[in-house]
Amino acid sequence: MIPESLALIWKENPVRFVTELFDVTPDPWQADTLMAFPSHNRLAMKAAKGPGKTCCLAWLILNFLMTRPQSRVAACSISGHNLRDGLWAECAKWMQKSELVSGQFEWQKERIVNRQFPATWWASARQWSKSADASQQSKTLSGLHEDYMLFVLDESSEIPQAVMATAEAVLASGIECKVVQAGNPTSLTGPLYRACVTDRAKWFVTEINGDPDDPRRSSRMDIEWCRDQIATYGRENPWVLVNVFGQFPPTSLNALLGPQDVDKAMKCHLQPHEYNWAQKRLGIDVARFGDDRTVIFPRQGLASRMPLIMRKERTTDIAAAVAKAVSSWGPEMLLVDDTGHWGHGVIDNLLAAGLGPVGIMFHAPALDDRYKNRRCEMWIEMARWVKRGGALPPVDELRGELIEPTYTFLNGKFLLESKDQIKARIGRSPDLADALALTFAFPDQPAAFMDKFTRSNVVETEFDPWEVA
Repeated sequence: MIPESLALIWKENPVRFVTELFDVTPDPWQADTLMAFPSHNRLAMKAAKGPGKTCCLAWLILNFLMTRPQSRVAACSISGHNLRDGLWAECAKWMQKSELVSGQFEWQKERIVNRQFPATWWASARQWSKSADASQQSKTLSGLHEDYMLFVLDESSEIPQAVMATAEAVLASGIECKVVQAGNPTSLTGPLYRACVTDRAKWFVTEINGDPDDPRRSSRMDIEWCRDQIATYGRENPWVLVNVFGQFPPTSLNALLGPQDVDKAMKCHLQPHEYNWAQKRLGIDVARFGDDRTVIFPRQGLASRMPLIMRKERTTDIAAAVAKAVSSWGPEMLLVDDTGHWGHGVIDNLLAAGLGPVGIMFHAPALDDRYKNRRCEMWIEMARWVKRGGALPPVDELRGELIEPTYTFLNGKFLLESKDQIKARIGRSPDLADALALTFAFPDQPAAFMDKFTRSNVVETEFDPWEVA
């Protein structure tokens, strides 16, 4: 056991605790947070990407355990994997750096226990099952009461508010009870947003950013990376706001497309020179269920054309319709939704016909790491195409499918809401929009050079690729 006098010094001065036990000098923002810990029972860290917030959380956990008798800590994150690979591993790293800490406490897979009092003096890694709802998740921290109690929520921007409500209930009892949370400002709901905006007066909030022009920026964030992100996407871009400046994105940016954007695109009339330089592409969304539709959507540059909608057709018939479009219109890329391998039959038939389809899995990792997956990447590229002058066919169902979806952020990445959520609101799967989005699986390219000698690349305004020549 450490002397009470030394425990009191480290309790009142956590910066001294860190420097003396771990032989490191905290960053200025870390020092501010550490020094606020003794006198505040609610602390929140709103952070950009990679400034060392998990490190600071680990220091606070170890300080609390080392300086409060028979203390208990409960920690959770957005997932068990995130907690295990992030905060819990960070605690292990710092314990190994101090013989005094590792001599007093033992790190275990799910607990850190006092070697003398393992049953009553500990920190616990708490998690919930993947299928748990918000109510079940809140029970992860329920029933924990002690004279000295600390709740730690890592990546709290995405944690349900019900979990925070359970954690805050502990503040009503005990000698010294605290709640500490940290995360990237990726969501406009949840505990971090409430602490930083709605309930700001109750919380000591530390704001951590990587702004190259801010002298108090986090030195752990690569300044050249931050400058590159700002130069590439702009200071007002939501990706930059979250990951460089550590700021919440504006609420108005949650809608992917507005009605006015889609209406303008459906009224747009293009001249051939505005699109005939580009590859012709077909996006092919193959129906997975009885009520869903197979959609074949043609696009060339800024011009998209009337899609072909098929219901309850065999894969051979779908492949035949694609082959007909290849013969009459000459697309260079055939992009087939192969999520869950529903498009396998169509792909196999097209390959047998000597064509070259490309299977796209919506859940696969995005080409650009700003996006959570390919589906989100393609949809956002499609939305940008609409806003910069893309022409849409006047299809009423397509209009609803394009303006309904919203996006948010998860761990600093763009995330489009699920297809099931969209379907529940509009009463159908967004098959038309998915098919068009497939044509954005890769950046637009110029039409093949040899095509200029073998066929015309000009798409007439009234051209229908499904008409028999």
